[in-house]
Amino acid sequence: MKYISGCAALVLGSVLLAGCAGPSLTGTTYSRSEARQVHYVRYGVVDSVTPVVIEGRTDGAVGTGAGAIVGGIAGSNIGGGSGRAVGAVIGAVAGGVLGNKIEASATRKQGQEITVRLDNGETLSLVQEVDGGKFFRPGERVRLLESAGATRVAY
Repeated sequence: MKYISGCAALVLGSVLLAGCAGPSLTGTTYSRSEARQVHYVRYGVVDSVTPVVIEGRTDGAVGTGAGAIVGGIAGSNIGGGSGRAVGAVIGAVAGGVLGNKIEASATRKQGQEITVRLDNGETLSLVQEVDGGKFFRPGERVRLLESAGATRVAY
């Protein structure tokens, strides 16, 4: 029983770590589909920066699915006969809920709300992930890059 529970925890941890490696939301990371695409550029100066938290994923099937599998396996080792089936179901449900919460926590990111006064006088605010612990600072000259409805702030 201890061996199976230990293996189940190892499998859950591995699957969650692999599944939680989602796309970065920094200003310097591009998806494959963004490469070789035109980005409209505007220039401005950072007016203010506010630290924010970007919520973790709760729509992913990885955490829920992995948790349910591991919970079901662990739960099926409890009791005997029909008790094993009940244990498997309860373990799967509890594991799914726990796996979902672990995935949400593991994918939560430190973000920054950046307010930029553009050269044309317009003021924009957007949120993006903090890149390497480095926040933008008021007074810095930046570029806003826009493509396909997504905008990022970059130097």
